[in-house]
Amino acid sequence: MHRDSEPDRPGTRRSAAWFGLDGKLGFVHRSKLYNQGYSASMFDGRPIIGICNSWSDLAPCNAHLRQVAESVKRGILMAGGVPLEFPTMSLGETLMRPSAMLFRNLMAMDVEESLRANPLDGVVLLGGCDKTVPAQLMGALSVDLPTVMVTGGPMLNGKFRGQDAGSGTHVWKFSEEYRAGRMSRADFGAAEACLSRSSGHCTTMGTASTMACLTEALGLSLPGSAAIPAVDARRHNIAEHAGGRIVAMVEEELTPSSILDRRSFENAIRVNAAIGGSTNAVVHLLAIAGRAEVDVALADFDTLAADIPLLVDLLPSGRFQMEDFAYAGGLPAVIRELGDLLDTGAATVTGRTLGENTADADNWQPDVIRPRANPLREPGGHTAVLRGNLAPDGAVIKVSAASEELLRHTGTALVFDTVEEYHEVADSPDLPVDADTVLVVRNAGPTGYPGMPEIGNLAIPKRLLDAGIRDMVRITDGRMSGTSYGTVVLHVAPESAVGGPLALLRSGDTVTLDVPARRIDMDVPDAELRSRATALAPPGAESGGGYAWLYRRHARQADTGVDFDFLIGRRGHQVPRRHL
Repeated sequence: MHRDSEPDRPGTRRSAAWFGLDGKLGFVHRSKLYNQGYSASMFDGRPIIGICNSWSDLAPCNAHLRQVAESVKRGILMAGGVPLEFPTMSLGETLMRPSAMLFRNLMAMDVEESLRANPLDGVVLLGGCDKTVPAQLMGALSVDLPTVMVTGGPMLNGKFRGQDAGSGTHVWKFSEEYRAGRMSRADFGAAEACLSRSSGHCTTMGTASTMACLTEALGLSLPGSAAIPAVDARRHNIAEHAGGRIVAMVEEELTPSSILDRRSFENAIRVNAAIGGSTNAVVHLLAIAGRAEVDVALADFDTLAADIPLLVDLLPSGRFQMEDFAYAGGLPAVIRELGDLLDTGAATVTGRTLGENTADADNWQPDVIRPRANPLREPGGHTAVLRGNLAPDGAVIKVSAASEELLRHTGTALVFDTVEEYHEVADSPDLPVDADTVLVVRNAGPTGYPGMPEIGNLAIPKRLLDAGIRDMVRITDGRMSGTSYGTVVLHVAPESAVGGPLALLRSGDTVTLDVPARRIDMDVPDAELRSRATALAPPGAESGGGYAWLYRRHARQADTGVDFDFLIGRRGHQVPRRHL
């Protein structure tokens, strides 16, 4: 029954390098698993499928994934595979400090090395909260085993005082109303429990929902899986189907590298525009493309989306939420509606093309998923990539969540070196700010903070809130939550901490934002900028140790995805050397 194997030989199960061996080594590998109650049939050549679970009580969006894993196991067993569930680090944006983004690459390393080191023929990834999905994909793509992603699904719509309320988006609104004295402390407190009514991730088109949709658009999850609510029985149904499908993918030797190509990423970028997706998708897709060894650049997020209308009417760019999106038809309806604007011949985990998967998709609620003839916004109204002497390597702005009247704006900069510095004075009646002021927070980039925190949607100064102002131009080298809104320039590259031009900006300088022209500039003469650069203190020597030291030394800039330089271009699922 047991035989020596050559694990790199085509058609040979990778797990045979562990379980197919005679002698001491095979004995040890098999024997230890008997303590879990497995029988010898586990080792008769069945596909061994890993279930990579990011469940954690510390990541509320992922806390229900234990139950989802049981459905995946059922599907694997029914298809003749052997499921082996294992944990990885889990990232929750709501609790982790200083930023969950700081740990995305660490989780990706955890996933990658867990897959490399263990006797797995394929893997089902279970993720939910913002950074877990890209981290798992990054790690899995580097290993290139047959892979299916199952996301945890959104919560049910929030409800507050008889009205729908959305995760994140209404938090920012309620907070500003409370600070302005238009919402009582009792009502503000009562709203806390009303926005999170069930298991699942954010109800709006934030980063979690965006990455679930883009994973489906990439072809790495089953059709229709992104939008189903976490507590809907269909979430477990599709998890079971994913378990069955991964067993078939192992038989077919269908790996991510045989699915993903340039077309896949072009589709994902265009879908991101059509759904009003998060700006965080930019850094995540760039990182995922790097692991897939597919050439994708920051400029693609503007040029490829130029002819894509905004079709999905969801917060923060519209009115509805993910539960409504699911009932309207979810992403398959969007893909079918986009039609020839996508390359529907792209491959997917089903073994069929994107077009074949969605050929029969229906749009049951055209007010939620708009037809192309009646979009929420005309083409070009989503993510814009800006360049100029403030951002020579690029910055992004979510046009669909910005104020139309501020897309061309000139104002005086008010500059803060840290977000904490701004928070200390945001409510001061003496803050020198008016409606035309451009608020700037720097040192919030990949290495400067570190980890690019979601601070970009700075709270409007209280004196402006009291005057009825609800938006103003804000600029940062950090990020903002996908649930946020406002005229916010993000991901300025290179960041200020490495000497980018944002470090040279001073309060009182004139800043011009021109989104139609794709420009972000400071009106400071070149000679003055050179003088300021000469006087600028050099970046401080790297201090401390541990993971933060590693991150600061090796994280790339926002315009290339903020992955570690040493993790790119290592694709392949070689079997580790034997040691007994």
